[in-house]
Amino acid sequence: MARLEHIARQRLEKLERIRGRGINPYPHSYHRSHTARETVALFEQQERSPEAVPGSELSLAGRITASRFMGKIAFFDIRDGSGKIQLYFSHDLLGNEKYEILHDLDIGDIIGARGKLFRTKTGEITLEVTDFTLLSKSLHPLPEKWHGLVDVEKRYRQRYLDLISNEEVKPVFALRNQITTALRHFLNEQGFVEVETPVLQSIAGGALARPFITHHQALDQDFYLRIALELYLKRLIIGGFDKVYEIGRVFRNEGISTKHNPEFTMLESYQAYADYNDVMKLVEDMVCYIAKEVVGRTEVRFGGELIKLTLPWQCLSLRQAIKERCDIDFEDCPEADSLRTRMEQLGIEVDPNKDRGRLVDELISTFVEPDLIQPTFLIDYPVEMSPLAKRKRDNERLVERFEAFIGGMEIANAFTELNDPLEQRERFRHQLQEHIRADEVEEVIDEDFLLALEYGMPPTGGLGVGIDRLVMLLTDKQSIREIILFPQLKAK
Repeated sequence: MARLEHIARQRLEKLERIRGRGINPYPHSYHRSHTARETVALFEQQERSPEAVPGSELSLAGRITASRFMGKIAFFDIRDGSGKIQLYFSHDLLGNEKYEILHDLDIGDIIGARGKLFRTKTGEITLEVTDFTLLSKSLHPLPEKWHGLVDVEKRYRQRYLDLISNEEVKPVFALRNQITTALRHFLNEQGFVEVETPVLQSIAGGALARPFITHHQALDQDFYLRIALELYLKRLIIGGFDKVYEIGRVFRNEGISTKHNPEFTMLESYQAYADYNDVMKLVEDMVCYIAKEVVGRTEVRFGGELIKLTLPWQCLSLRQAIKERCDIDFEDCPEADSLRTRMEQLGIEVDPNKDRGRLVDELISTFVEPDLIQPTFLIDYPVEMSPLAKRKRDNERLVERFEAFIGGMEIANAFTELNDPLEQRERFRHQLQEHIRADEVEEVIDEDFLLALEYGMPPTGGLGVGIDRLVMLLTDKQSIREIILFPQLKAK
């Protein structure tokens, strides 16, 4: 700590010397003619041209990542958003006063430089600097002198240092952008319309989750940060949109893990006149399309496993999948008490407050989900688990719902949507009775949504996709914190 404080004092002294020379160490702007990548490409193109002539001066800008002084010459490396390039400074070319300023520059400072390109004896494309400008003086040393930031918590808390120090980090987030771009293109080509719905909602609905609560001063009313996008998107289907989707942040006041962050990004889409079979095909096609677009293939590595995204994906009955893995048939346990007893007989520790739906969910996460490495649809869930899904055509105790799993984690969730307003009201009432007491949170029935449903919603297939987990899959990252720029952490 003392050493870092000493370095910081030295940098402040350099800052004062620079100001004493009449130089503004934080100017308002700088004209950059080329990025580092564009500069390299331009020079290589000139070298390939038979009639190549010496190029005109270019202006570059970036953060200093290395410096080497050798008497009256110096080499600096600078890095911008596109890559790295070397700068060459000569005392003879710059003059004594300008050259001396270089000694008050540090690793981490941002500079602009103008000059012409050449290739050194070692073959490195380099800018021979005729003039340079300090654009921002850095008052702290970069982590480990540019050898990389390895402290995981510091990487997440100070993501800017992570991006500066670890070259492999920025491409992950560039790939994340490509994934959402490809996703939008796929859905737009399918005729879906992208929309935006409220983040602040008077009722937290569309999923079973504890919400975050905030207060609107002017209205003197509590609002919830949305826990799902579903109910407003369904209103749009009722209003006449046949295909809609939204990519948005949702917020759930629950646990944090390598697969969960309190705020995360969801895609939800709704398609009129479709059921969950249509949505399964949509998911298969969409994930394969995105993989081809962003990584160029439909086979990816995740956690040491080779994942094959090619169609068709495996499709398993949820009932059969659970029965094969832990010898529990939830159809033989129609009540929470009987299922709880059966689980306890197998030595499974059971929360006495959980209802039947949440007990089945625990069986999935414990016994089934970890085994689903290759793309798999689990289909047909107990009605207690899915109050917004339509009952299965040949089994009233189940609903037409699937979850898609890849790499041992849930990627997507979909329903044939319930569009009977009377049954939906009864489901909401049952949900209210089952969950308020256990969760100790206030829940109310969304009367406005039920009113909209009473005007008639066509048969509809709905889908939710966890964008963060899809990015984890396609970037081979085992923690959600690696693919969220600023993950939620406990305050120091």
